[in-house]
Amino acid sequence: MKNLFTIFLFLITLGIASAQDTTSVAIADSAAAKADTTYWLKEISGGLNINQASFSGNWTGGGVNSVAFSTNLLMRANYLKDKWSWDNTLDLMYGVVKNEDEDGRKSNDRIYLDSKVGYKIGKKWNAYLAVNFLSQFAPGYDFDEEPKALISNWLNPGYLTSGVGFEYKPNSEFSLRLSPFSPRITFVTDTTIYRHVEENYGVEIGETVRYEWLAWNIQADWNKKISENLALTLRYSLYANLQTIAFETIDHRLDIALTAKITKAVNVTLTSLTIYDIDQDEKIQFSQGLALGIAFKRGNFPEPK
Repeated sequence: MKNLFTIFLFLITLGIASAQDTTSVAIADSAAAKADTTYWLKEISGGLNINQASFSGNWTGGGVNSVAFSTNLLMRANYLKDKWSWDNTLDLMYGVVKNEDEDGRKSNDRIYLDSKVGYKIGKKWNAYLAVNFLSQFAPGYDFDEEPKALISNWLNPGYLTSGVGFEYKPNSEFSLRLSPFSPRITFVTDTTIYRHVEENYGVEIGETVRYEWLAWNIQADWNKKISENLALTLRYSLYANLQTIAFETIDHRLDIALTAKITKAVNVTLTSLTIYDIDQDEKIQFSQGLALGIAFKRGNFPEPK
């Protein structure tokens, strides 16, 4: 967990330093947005990745026939007029891998929706109200049990988090939200899932929701164009329930995506997700993926600098 804090502090420090260097670009971007009579910046992007491997029956090198599929979709729509802003993000991801003689298994599964209304109170500061939702599309299983055991599904768990606070946003590249009041609702609609998930995602056994009212939240977002064909996207979230506050009960989530563009329509993406949530597991959870596939992007968002 100390490593997670170290990564976070390093990236935030680097992000703030980079943000200071690009303030003038942010002012130009803001002026361009105001010049547009629609006051909107919009973008839709996504990708499709398919991987396949097959071996003849006499292949002496070893191996297993397999096929893997993954897709992602990102939609953004941001409004800016005078001192008011309204930022909206929908981030979807799903992937499956199927090995011969095995059931298909998820490699990625995420639904993330975020909506934030802001009001400028300083050159680089906004007051804001935000709501975001996090869940997944499909069932997830523990394949080490026989028969396989259901451990997750749509709204199992699901998180609806709100926040009121202040945002440091020096440009379109970097933002840091500080919310001293951030209620959250955790959903676990399957009341039998605790049989295989002892912590039941923090929801009392027999109940389907958990309310956390006295809580605070920190969220950092950084979209950095490292070079002409290489871009970094980072999102870090820290959530602390003040009623059960202790070092080990603070939740952390770190999403990182590094995308290298090979051609206009083909890119390589390296993703990682790190989670520490004692209501899910006492240890840090980590996943990583590497994909090559077809990508598309449309919209009038300015490119990260």
